[in-house]
Amino acid sequence: MQDCVNISPKTKIFWLIFPLIALCYAAKNNSSGGKPNGNMGTHPYPPYGLCAYGAPFGAPGIPGIPGSPGPAGPTGIAGPPGPRGSTGPQGDKGNAGKPGNQGLPGQQGHSGKMGPQGSTGRQGPRGTKGVAGDKGSQGAPGLQGPPGALGTNWKQCVFKNLNEGKDTGLIKECLFIKKSAKTALRVFWNGNLRLGNCHDCCRRWYFTLNGAECSDPAAIDGIVYMVHGNSNKKYLYRPRHIEGACEKVHKGVVRVGFWVGNCNGYGSADARTGWNSVSRIHVEEVPPPQA
Repeated sequence: MQDCVNISPKTKIFWLIFPLIALCYAAKNNSSGGKPNGNMGTHPYPPYGLCAYGAPFGAPGIPGIPGSPGPAGPTGIAGPPGPRGSTGPQGDKGNAGKPGNQGLPGQQGHSGKMGPQGSTGRQGPRGTKGVAGDKGSQGAPGLQGPPGALGTNWKQCVFKNLNEGKDTGLIKECLFIKKSAKTALRVFWNGNLRLGNCHDCCRRWYFTLNGAECSDPAAIDGIVYMVHGNSNKKYLYRPRHIEGACEKVHKGVVRVGFWVGNCNGYGSADARTGWNSVSRIHVEEVPPPQA
């Protein structure tokens, strides 16, 4: 809406007295013709017309008091929009609004790359026993394994106060049960052997297996030799140990014999086996030697 026109006080006074002046001017012109008036006879209007009737001629009076403002005029036609003003400074940040309603779920994204392997978890509880499956077919024979370890198999024959005075022949025999043909047999004698009352003399003690001396690898024997012992000068009682292992001995019962006889290149002499002590023959089945 347009603003009302602002009229100055002088203009307002002019528009108030202007009709009065016009009226007086019209009356003056009417009186200048000498026309009689029905009410006033033939007297002419005063020289200043009706506005000065009954009063001496004088100058115009002072302007009257301004009248009250007239009513507001009609609303004017809206003018065209003015140009866009410049952008004002940014205002203060407003308060956060209320959370909106949850939107619809989005489409499923692509699978991500596999992450690093996690640490091994704790062992779970033991499950229930499952149903037994069908019996499978027999597999092919496996490779032959190495020979197993042989269990201990040994024996000793003990003789207390043995005092055998033979110079030649079997002294004692010990029976042994051998379990395998692939094993060896270890034997030893422990006890006194004596040679006496001779000079440059020798006796030989040896083992036999089932009546024959060992040949694989060799005989198991020992000798006692003495000089200057004749005329009852020397009787050599000494504890002796004769030991060896014999291979390729069949399994089963083996008769292990301990004998006395001549030394190679020497004749007979006075010998004694045992005396005033314990003597023993030890027999043991042992694994075969390494290659």
